[in-house]
Amino acid sequence: MTHANSFHERPLPLFDEAEPVALTAGGKLPSYIKDHRKRLRDRFMDGGAAAIPDYEMLELLLFRAIPRQDVKPLARRLMDTFGDLGRVLSASPEQLLDVPGVGEAVMQDLKIVEAAAHRIARAKVMQRPVVSSWEAVLDYCHTTMAHRETEQFRILFLDRKNVLIADEEQGKGTVDHVPVYPREVVKRALSLNASAIILVHNHPSGDPTPSDSDITMTTQIDDACRALGIVLHDHLIVGKSTELSFRSAGYL
Repeated sequence: MTHANSFHERPLPLFDEAEPVALTAGGKLPSYIKDHRKRLRDRFMDGGAAAIPDYEMLELLLFRAIPRQDVKPLARRLMDTFGDLGRVLSASPEQLLDVPGVGEAVMQDLKIVEAAAHRIARAKVMQRPVVSSWEAVLDYCHTTMAHRETEQFRILFLDRKNVLIADEEQGKGTVDHVPVYPREVVKRALSLNASAIILVHNHPSGDPTPSDSDITMTTQIDDACRALGIVLHDHLIVGKSTELSFRSAGYL
């Protein structure tokens, strides 16, 4: 027991030792790997994302960070570790680096892709009327929050024409709780001259059903908003595959 760690003093290999990839003379990829990469790229270009499963999409992302290895084992390892592509991209840098075969280059590339996805989704909703872009709002909330492992509380601030003027994170919490203070919510709305707000938070469990504390907190914020002439349009709870609207469900 005293020297158990001595067996791990040498650096971990990029892939399992049962999965070596011998480069050809000159450090080039073997033809079967090179051909696989070309076939995968061609299939993506011909059929788009729908033509390939998540783990192969992940392979495409890994090609640039790991140009001289077969990345299929690492793609599958990442999928096995985190469950799906969304959770791979939303994993923290520390969590990614804990996976054997993931180095700084892979971790950074994956976080860049995640950030780009968030920006693209956000660009579709900012400075646009919420009524005419509601599906884009739902897509944005799902993209940014559905795969988080802890609760996050966001507020979407709208002007008198229901145009989205700001989107801010109000707080982070644990796996099943995030502290929210009604006074801070309305204070921030007033400082932005917002006429209405939409509350958004995620349930890491994947089930968007509101808890008693969710309902109580929403009622308190609604009361505080009414007192100051601010409209609480909705409270969205983001689950893994769907969202719950307090307004549609009759809680507001």
